[in-house]
Parts: sequence; C-alpha cells; structure tokens
Amino acid sequence: MPPSAPSPRSRIRRLPERAHYDAATVAAIVDAAMICTVAFQIDGMVHAIPTIHWREGDHLYIHGAKASRMLKALTEGEACVTIALADGLVLARSAMHHSMNYRSVVIYGRFELVTDPAHKLGSLRAFVDGLYPGRWDTLRPITDKELNATGLLRIALSEAAAKVRDWGVKDDAEDLDWPVWAGVIPLHTVAGEPMTEADSVVEEVPLTRFD
Repeated sequence: MPPSAPSPRSRIRRLPERAHYDAATVAAIVDAAMICTVAFQIDGMVHAIPTIHWREGDHLYIHGAKASRMLKALTEGEACVTIALADGLVLARSAMHHSMNYRSVVIYGRFELVTDPAHKLGSLRAFVDGLYPGRWDTLRPITDKELNATGLLRIALSEAAAKVRDWGVKDDAEDLDWPVWAGVIPLHTVAGEPMTEADSVVEEVPLTRFD
C-alpha cells in the first residue's frame, strides 16, 4: 500500500491519483530543481520568494545574507516551500484535454538556523559542488567573515507531498478521429554556450550538473 499523506495539510485533494508521499520521490524532485519558492509571513503580510536550494539527506537548505528579513521570519513562523518542473507539453484533440507533464513538491514546516561553522562550510561546499562537480577545491577559500555573514537555513522534508503527471494524451473516445496532431512534446533544461570572461586566467570551462 502506498504511503499516506504525512499530515492533513499536505494531503493532495485535487487529482489524488497523482500524489506521491514517499521520501524517494520527494527527494528526487527536490534534487532535480535548482530554485524553490518559499512562502511566509512578515507582520501579517504574505510573501513568496524564489530562491536557490539544495538537499542534504532529509533536509532542504537555503542560504542568504545573515541580516535578511526573510531568513529571520523563516525561523520564527511556519513556511510553505514549493517546487515545480515542467517536463512536457501534452497536446490533445480538444482544447480542454490539453495538459502538461510535470513534477512538483510542496513542503510544510519551520526552518531552523544552522549555526555550527563546520556544518555551514560543509553544506555550502555541497551546494557549490552540486552545481559544478569538484569546483569547491579550485576556488579561493571562503573567509571566516564571509561564512559569518551568510545565513544558512534548513527545513525537514518530513511533511511533504509530491504530485506528478508523466503520461500521454487522455482524449474522449469520440474525438480520436479528429484530424489534428496529438502527442507529447518533451521539455528539457540544457546548458548553453559558455561565455568566458575576458580577464579569466583559465580558459577551460568547468563541468556543470548538466554535462
């Protein structure tokens, strides 16, 4: 029997057949995306801010300036983190049956501040190397001042729900003979041509997660 929703607020009610609550599916979608949107409140006002993220184990991490109002608010109240990836355009024989293949995750909870310097340094390294494998060791070492000025937060993935559509066209039987193309057009993120800075002392382009 598939896992049930970890909480009432994370249970998917609209199209529940697309719901996935297992940790592996949630983690895979978190890993596949580079940007999440974090929703929270400050003084009764709701904000939703897109920010880069990464995952280590059972937590999603974000970072920012230590003085950030967002980071302060996230440690004082509940948050909702959303991720969405578009995987394909689904073209049907009728306008109402057009759709999109996608993967999404919604995470509920409260962020916690990571203060241990070794933990912070290791997490930032994981963040950089996750985008550019092996790059951390080639960089000018981070200073204590830079590390201290950086706020690092994490939220557990224990209260999360994934929603996925990954199939083809679902047309009405009476529309199957309609003379128009039907099918799925896949969507992919690809790296473009690198643009080397004129004053870069190294011309060799490093590897990225897209290679």
